[in-house]
Amino acid sequence: MTGAAPGSGPGPGTTGTTTDAAPPAAPPAGRARRRIRWRTRFFALAAVAVIAGVAWLLLGDRVLVVRSVTVTGTHLVPASAVIGAADVPLGTPLSQVNAGAVTRRVESIRQVASATVSVDWPDHVTIAVTERAPVMAVRMSGGGYDLIDPSGVIVLFANAKPARLPLFTTLLSGGALRGDPGVSAVSAVLAELAPSLSRSVRSVSVTPAPTGPGPGASAQSQQVTLSTTGGKTIVWGDPGNAAAKNRELEILLRNGARYVNVSAPGTAVTR
Repeated sequence: MTGAAPGSGPGPGTTGTTTDAAPPAAPPAGRARRRIRWRTRFFALAAVAVIAGVAWLLLGDRVLVVRSVTVTGTHLVPASAVIGAADVPLGTPLSQVNAGAVTRRVESIRQVASATVSVDWPDHVTIAVTERAPVMAVRMSGGGYDLIDPSGVIVLFANAKPARLPLFTTLLSGGALRGDPGVSAVSAVLAELAPSLSRSVRSVSVTPAPTGPGPGASAQSQQVTLSTTGGKTIVWGDPGNAAAKNRELEILLRNGARYVNVSAPGTAVTR
């Protein structure tokens, strides 16, 4: 009998088979150690969060409190009046300051158009105020003038009419003009006037005017009339087409017209 020599490999023409060995699996002990490390880190972070929460509950309301209140943007209203209306006592925990409620209280002041309240950690509150600005004066029956803003809100009372404000001719008292559409229309016109014309306006008035025939005839717009220091009368009409009206007025007033109606631009009437 003939046999292969011990230890000899495959002979010529013989095909061998090679198998790649799989990487050894991590020992169960290694996986367990990793799980323990992650678990330890998780519980450590949780403990820190709990400690921070407890510290906040015990110390936050004592340390993070309002120590100062700053008011900006006031000219008509004393800062002390704004702070009083805000009602944020020193020592109030910052977490308990309701910025929305403070804003509403400050905006209840008549001369305040809007307010923005910000809580500045760790110990400060800032109140930024935008005040109302009067745009015209209303003569009072008992003497003096109410100075009103574009919304018809009385901003101030004055014994004498300020030279910079036109007189608003109306049968209503200043207190009855809040939200009045006529005041809104006049304010819009005054804001659009060319500067040279705006400085010469002495008084303004407004009358309702139908928008046109047909089903919408009952709808009302506002026709604004201006009187200047030079004794000229300008019928402006509604607040629209301001650029065209200003251009026509510049030409017509330069030519000496005493009465100009530019309520329909392109078909101005003069005399």
